[in-house]
Amino acid sequence: MLSKKQARVFFLGGTLVTFLIFISLTIFSLSKAQDQSHRENITPAVIRGKRLWESNNCMGCHTILGEGAYYAPELTKVVERKGEGMIKAILMSPEPWQPNGRKMVAYGMSEQEANDMIAFFKWIGQIDLNGFDRVVSPLAKNTNTN
Repeated sequence: MLSKKQARVFFLGGTLVTFLIFISLTIFSLSKAQDQSHRENITPAVIRGKRLWESNNCMGCHTILGEGAYYAPELTKVVERKGEGMIKAILMSPEPWQPNGRKMVAYGMSEQEANDMIAFFKWIGQIDLNGFDRVVSPLAKNTNTN
């Protein structure tokens, strides 16, 4: 059995060691060597596409990088799955798109806006997901067929 002084030293020592491990792992995670986002590939088109993604509340229905709603398909690797032509046609269509009985808003984007969204999707698709892309949501599985 530990004395009161030994218990205090044990507690403070354990807390200090845990804190140091936490800080060192945080620094390691934020280091440039661990950056998998390919920031150097961020262009003005990617930034405009991200702004369109946010202003149209795409995350209200879709997921990207595993974040968002699960009503519509995961869009992290959508360019690889569907191709630029189909994505552009859907985004520029004046009519609502209705895959699998679900209705997507007709955004009627301009060609420039659709290209910006595609640039954003391409940039997102380049991020190293550490195997996440092999874990696909059930809704995304339905859309993997070309």
